[in-house]
Amino acid sequence: QVQLVESGGGLVQPGGSLRLSCAASTSIAEIYAMGWYRQAPGKQRELVARISDDGITFYADSVKGRFTISRDNAKNTVSLQMNTLKPEDTAVYYCNGHSTFITLVKKLYFYSWGQGTQVTVSS
Repeated sequence: QVQLVESGGGLVQPGGSLRLSCAASTSIAEIYAMGWYRQAPGKQRELVARISDDGITFYADSVKGRFTISRDNAKNTVSLQMNTLKPEDTAVYYCNGHSTFITLVKKLYFYSWGQGTQVTVSS
């Protein structure tokens, strides 16, 4: 069964940093785009950052300049470096992917959603 496992979350003070990691059980080399998403209590899941198979990145306006997404196809992992964290970054963070550009446009996800990893930013 193809699955993703997210890790690296935790409790951090405002201004702090965390690095999230997403490990896939199969190769991600053929996955067109991998992304990180988050869902805060009472809100819909939203895209945080995405990286294509040729390294092109996209970031939500709310995290631009603070978060950096990367992928390692050899290790089948996707990471999210989060700096200068704010209380509004508090959420459960998930990763997922789109196998092709068409499925990205149609918002069809390649993987089932995992358990996610909780990030809490609070003093």
